[in-house]
Amino acid sequence: MMSEEGILYLDKPLNWTSFDLVNKLRYKLSREWGIKKLKVGHAGTLDPLATGVMIVCVGKATKRIDEFQYQTKEYVATLRLGATTPSFDLETAIDKTYETAHITRELVEQVLPMFVGTIQQVPPAYSAVKVNGNRAYDLARKGLEVDLKAKELVIDEIELLEFEGMALKIRVVCSKGTYIRALARDIGTALGSGAFLTSLVRTRIGDVTLDKCLSINDLDKMEVRYERNEIVEIQI
Repeated sequence: MMSEEGILYLDKPLNWTSFDLVNKLRYKLSREWGIKKLKVGHAGTLDPLATGVMIVCVGKATKRIDEFQYQTKEYVATLRLGATTPSFDLETAIDKTYETAHITRELVEQVLPMFVGTIQQVPPAYSAVKVNGNRAYDLARKGLEVDLKAKELVIDEIELLEFEGMALKIRVVCSKGTYIRALARDIGTALGSGAFLTSLVRTRIGDVTLDKCLSINDLDKMEVRYERNEIVEIQI
């Protein structure tokens, strides 16, 4: 009998939902193992416009999802200053523009540390947070007002990687529940310029880094070796 257990580290492609990736893996393994119902789940959603580390658990390993979800995460994010969008990223069009002549590297370096530590963050209206049983993004896409409460979270590090023109690239190490899109919004507000996310890569969950992850092409070619009903090796 083939194994129904396992943990895979995957690099989610751009424009794929987290469900798309889980569904692809479930289909592949269910077909190869001849199992109609196979539990597959991920440890932390990524937006379709984000890429990077996703930990996917199969079978009995799905019991470990909470363990992975609470591990520290690292992201590399690129922000555009001087404008905002309703979704805080490229999903929606720019709705407002702002002056940016006052923004210098020195100002950016003064503002970023304001967001390190335990902070309160209001999730984006375009998010999976539930409001009276509905997903916030469903309400937002219908043009309805979404009133979300701030949540406490922890940001361990913010490092300025690049600042060129009005493009700002940062590395963020943070806790579960952090919305990098909302962080972009708040950084833009603090700079007095507005900001939105143009690129996001999750580079680490706990000790799992991007270089340890399989690509979609790898997933198509991978062969799983198993012993005693447990995955012991993945070969590409």
